[in-house]
Amino acid sequence: MSKELNEDTSLNISIKTLIAIGAGMASLIGMWFALQADIEEAKLLPEPEISRTEYDLKDQLIRETIMNTGKKVEENSDALKNIDEKLFEIISK
Repeated sequence: MSKELNEDTSLNISIKTLIAIGAGMASLIGMWFALQADIEEAKLLPEPEISRTEYDLKDQLIRETIMNTGKKVEENSDALKNIDEKLFEIISK
């Protein structure tokens, strides 16, 4: 029993609701323009230089990650050998 919308359908919206919708739209539009201004300002700023310290720290982190990954691979290899030996024992019985 839904009503059909046509030319004679009336829509009741209070003044309070209209003001709230207008304020919300004004807020969104204001934020949009502020964001656009910040983007344009960021485009004009010079790109930050990467300091030697930052480069060294990043390089050190990458090297440590690689070493840790190598250790984990060795641990997994040892665990796989143990599993393989146990499986061989089970199959042999």
